Amino acid sequence: MMLRKILTVLALFALWLLMSGIYKPLVVWLGVGSSLIAVMVVRRMDDAADADSLEVNLKLFATVRYWAWLMVEIAKSNWAVSKIILSPVMRLNQHHFIVPCTQKTNLGQTIFANSITLTPGTISVDVEGSGFLVHALSYEDETLPGLADMDARVTNIESVPE
Repeated sequence: MMLRKILTVLALFALWLLMSGIYKPLVVWLGVGSSLIAVMVVRRMDDAADADSLEVNLKLFATVRYWAWLMVEIAKSNWAVSKIILSPVMRLNQHHFIVPCTQKTNLGQTIFANSITLTPGTISVDVEGSGFLVHALSYEDETLPGLADMDARVTNIESVPE
């Protein structure tokens, strides 16, 4: 455990030096102090949060495929929102609606809600029963099926123990 803390301090200090690029004694000692304080604060937080734990049960390859797919979706949504914003006449069709979620874990639901929010033009506003209240900047007929597809993909990355 002590070795882990020492290695963490050394890694943070090395990152400090790399990012600052200044090797004056005062800056070096500030880096050492900051690294030590960061490790102490995180240790205290870890002691306080030991009762709260989160199990991460995700399928590795399915998760990687999902994040790759999500990056493409974010790029497509970015393009669509940019066209709306840069258009001389903004054609907005704002709408609030409920999107059901089928995830079985809190982590899966969090990934789904954050994926909705990461996609430009949509934001998860609130939890409503077994779904999320979503606001869309430009609501279209294919918005709900697209979010249902995202929901299924997130559910697919969950590895829920039986």
